Amino acid sequence: MPLLYAMVMGLALYLAKPIKFVGKKQSKVAQGAMLVFIGPLIAKLAISSGQSIGVILQVGPALLLQELGNLGTIFFALPVALLLGFKRETIGMTSSICREPNLGIIIDKYGFDSDESRGVLAVFVIGTMIGTIFISFLASICASVLPLHPYAFAMASGIGSASMNAAAVSPLLHMFPSMATNIEAFAGCSNLISFCFGVYECIFLALPITNFLYNKLEPRIGREYKPLTHSDDVENNEEV
Repeated sequence: MPLLYAMVMGLALYLAKPIKFVGKKQSKVAQGAMLVFIGPLIAKLAISSGQSIGVILQVGPALLLQELGNLGTIFFALPVALLLGFKRETIGMTSSICREPNLGIIIDKYGFDSDESRGVLAVFVIGTMIGTIFISFLASICASVLPLHPYAFAMASGIGSASMNAAAVSPLLHMFPSMATNIEAFAGCSNLISFCFGVYECIFLALPITNFLYNKLEPRIGREYKPLTHSDDVENNEEV
């Protein structure tokens, strides 16, 4: 919550015209500082993962296979984005959760000024502002309603974002204090796997699926058809 409060206050100061001491230069410094401040949290989760490595190994491939669930959001988010009137922005918006690794992938593939990059940047900002609140409530509600083991919710909270991971783990720690160490371990390990495995998942699975669905669905539910072809990729890569 302090991270969220700071972002809301910073955005308000940045947009307020009478305020002159918060501008583009200060926002770039704050972006780098945020990564530094999140560092201790990542280190704490890493230590918890190491302490419970035996429990994690007993889970087996389930910890890795559950990451494939991220692909399911494409089939829901892409049609909704097209119905809302977005075009090629949907490639960047819906192919991933749009965190730092995905930003790098989309910008490297399509170029910084592309529609795809504008889409991924938009969701990156919205995810930081709203996603932390949403996933915190979602974790709390699911843990209260669904008859699943707390470790399953801990694994699901590791989506590849440190801020969202912390927001999802916090209510779980309060609800299951006796399992706090193992919950932190599963969440930290899952988040690390999502961060690393998510890069390859985005390149080899998510982006091809998103491109395929875009070309199939855009002519049917879109407004002005603008197909994504191989020549577009070549042009974007040449511009980069």
